[in-house]
Amino acid sequence: MNWTIPLIILIILAYVLIAYCIHSRKLWEKYITFYGPFMALKTDRVGFFDRFLSFSTCFRLYGTLGVVTVILVSGAMVTMLFYSLYFTVATHPPATAVNEIGNVLAIPGVNQFIPFTAAVWLALIVTMVVHEFGHAILCRIEGIRVKSMGILFAVIPVGAFVEPDEGDQEQSKGLSKMRMLGAGITNNILIGLTCFVVLLLLLGMAVPLQAPLVKSVYVDYPAAQAGFQPDSLVRSVNGIDVTSRDEISAILNSTRPGDQATLVTEKDGELSKYTLTLSSWPSSMADRTSGFMGVSYYDADRLKQVFTSLVSPSGIFALMAIPIYVILHPVQCGEFLILVNDTTDSLMWSVPFPHFWLVIQILFWCGWFNLAVGTFNALPLIPLDGGYILKAGVDWLLDKKGLIKYSGYVVTTVSYVMLVVIMAIFLLPILLSPGPV
Repeated sequence: MNWTIPLIILIILAYVLIAYCIHSRKLWEKYITFYGPFMALKTDRVGFFDRFLSFSTCFRLYGTLGVVTVILVSGAMVTMLFYSLYFTVATHPPATAVNEIGNVLAIPGVNQFIPFTAAVWLALIVTMVVHEFGHAILCRIEGIRVKSMGILFAVIPVGAFVEPDEGDQEQSKGLSKMRMLGAGITNNILIGLTCFVVLLLLLGMAVPLQAPLVKSVYVDYPAAQAGFQPDSLVRSVNGIDVTSRDEISAILNSTRPGDQATLVTEKDGELSKYTLTLSSWPSSMADRTSGFMGVSYYDADRLKQVFTSLVSPSGIFALMAIPIYVILHPVQCGEFLILVNDTTDSLMWSVPFPHFWLVIQILFWCGWFNLAVGTFNALPLIPLDGGYILKAGVDWLLDKKGLIKYSGYVVTTVSYVMLVVIMAIFLLPILLSPGPV
C-alpha cells in the first residue's frame, strides 16, 4: 500500500489543527502571526542588521550596481518572454509537463521537476533567507527601520519575510528606495552565480571510472526480453569477472547472434543473474557480426567533457534547464540526474571527499533556486520586486515633471501586460494542442 497520500493528508490536518489552536487561543502572539492560511514565525530581534551601517558606502555602491543589474535582467527577461510568446504563436508547440499547473509552482514534490530531497529544501531556505537579508540590510543602510523578520509556513516553509517600518518606507524615494527593493534580487543572482561557479570547479575534480554501468536497455532486444534492469553494474559475463566496458566487448566479440550469454549484475547491493540469447546488431549501428545484448552504458568520460564545456556563460543557461530536460528527455539527458538527485551514477566517479555528490546537489539547487527567484522577481510586475522597482522609478521620473498622478496607470498597465504574456505562454500550448482524433 502507498502511504504517501494518507501521510500528506495527515500532515495537512495536523498543521490545520495546530494553527487553529494557536490562532484561537492567541498563543505566542509575539512570535507567531497569521496572514490568511499562512502562519508566520517571526522575531523582533533584528539589531543584527545595524552592524552593516559601518559599511554604508560599500553597500550603497553595491545597491546601485544591483539596481543597474536588475534593470538589465528585467529587460532580458521581458525580451525572452515576448520571444517565447512569438515562438508559441508561430509554431504551436505541443503541451508538455512544463504546462501542467503543478509544475508552475516551485514546490518540491509538487513540481515534477523539483525532487523532495534534503538538498532541495536546504537550497530553498537559503534562497529565501539570502533574498530577505538583502532587503533588510539595505533598509538599514537607507535609514529604514526593520520591525521584524521571519519565515512563512503553509504546512511547509513557503517563504521568508522582513517587515520594514511602513512610515520610513513611504518616505524613501527614488534611487534610495530602488536600492532597497533590488537588494534581494541582486543577492540571489550573485549567490546563484557563485554556487554554479563553485559547482563547476568541484566537478573538475571528479575523475570518471570505466565500470560497466548499464543505463538503459533497448526495447525488444535480448536484455529487455530477459528482464535486465537499468542502473545495474555488470560484474561478470559467461563466468568471467569484468571491470570495464572494454572487457565486456572483448568477451562478446567472439560470440555470434543466437549464442547465449550469462550475466551477473549488481543493483542496490543485490546480485542478479540473467541468461540472454544474443541478437544481431541494429542496422543503424556499426556493421558488426558479433552478438548484441541491447544495452547502453553510462559514459562518464563523455559527461566529463560536457561538464568542462559548461564553463562558459552559456553553461549557466544549460544548468538552469537540466531539471526540465532530465524529466522530459530521460534517455538523452538522464545522465545529468547526478547533479539534481541521488543516483547509482555516482559509482562511476572517483571523488575527492566523502558526500561529494550531496555537496554538488546542494550547490546545484542553491544556484538554480537563487537564479530562478532572482530573475523572476526582476520582472516589471506587481507584486514582484521588479514591479515595485518600476513603480519607484516611474514615480521619481513623473514627479519631476508634475505627472505623478499617471504613475499608477503606467505601472498597472505594464503589470497586466506582463501577466497576460506569462499566462499566454503557459496556456496557449494547451489551448492550441489538437484534440483527440
